[in-house]
Amino acid sequence: MINSRRSHPVGKAPLVAVLLAVVAALVAACGGGSTDVPGGKNISSGSKHINLVAYATPKPGFDAIIPAFRSTPEGHDIGFSQSYGASGDQSRKVARHVPADVVNMSVEPDITRLVKAHVVDKDWKQQSPNGTGVPFGSVVVLVVRKGNPKNIHTWSDLLKPGVEVITPNPASSGSAQWNMLAPYAAESNGGKNPQAGLNFVKKLVADHIKVSPSSGRQATTTFEQGQGDVLISYENEAIMLARKTVKSPASQQIEYLVPSQTFKIENPVAVVNTSDDKQAATTFVNWLYSPAAQNVWAQQGFRPVDPTIVAQTAYLFAGHGDIAKLWTIKDLGGWDVVSKKLFGTSGSISKIFSGGKS
Repeated sequence: MINSRRSHPVGKAPLVAVLLAVVAALVAACGGGSTDVPGGKNISSGSKHINLVAYATPKPGFDAIIPAFRSTPEGHDIGFSQSYGASGDQSRKVARHVPADVVNMSVEPDITRLVKAHVVDKDWKQQSPNGTGVPFGSVVVLVVRKGNPKNIHTWSDLLKPGVEVITPNPASSGSAQWNMLAPYAAESNGGKNPQAGLNFVKKLVADHIKVSPSSGRQATTTFEQGQGDVLISYENEAIMLARKTVKSPASQQIEYLVPSQTFKIENPVAVVNTSDDKQAATTFVNWLYSPAAQNVWAQQGFRPVDPTIVAQTAYLFAGHGDIAKLWTIKDLGGWDVVSKKLFGTSGSISKIFSGGKS
């Protein structure tokens, strides 16, 4: 097993310059960009239209995915509006019937809320090409300052005196839930010793987390602006920061490392059943699983789910062979169990963040 307790410096992602050029060309060719404003303006013309409501972190991915889709025969006549924000907040908006055709949330419970609100079908997973409803994902990583001055290598290193950690708040952010599940699973041996996992989270929150932004993207921005020593984040966010530094060396320089034990992030996508053009929405969602789209996801730092593309693009991920144990939500009993025990209004981790008793 390759030693995973190493950091990956900025500037070593393969083919970054080429991939950025390809994406830029696609955007230029198809018209593009996006908006963070819910119900934002159209970014491209077309006789059909899709309102995409998503959590914050996949915006760079969709900025490449949508132009690529619109360059295909099935997508050339479909326009888009985009809205990005904290996953829980976005889910609640759609549950209140904010216009949406396709939703991409950070965690499955935010889709479950929409099923209960009768805006997403119960069989949304089965409707997807691979039966999971998850076209891309990531893993939880640790982002540090260049040179790793605090000598961070493991989860336990986050509890060193004087280490300040940035992570979003799980009350609003799905990213934060994944971020906390990683050390919880590692310290509790996959939930076999839950108190050990909760004790770790308590110490982390009480002594080391001073800032908890509302979304993963806001947490990244906070860290990028110079706050904190360590950012717990999605791997794709770390890759995005690395590429920013390549383009602008004067910005805050970072490295990231993949802990030897970390957590698999699965980000679900579903068609909204109240869509004004469900056929166009379904066409787009199905395309996300195609080899072409899977390659675009990988190029933007998101881990694909197609086994062939996973193998072909493994070199894009610095820690792809470094993970000794990749915990999953199934290891902890699934989202029904995790949501009840750890998150929500009465969950142990949620209480730790709110200052209540766990």
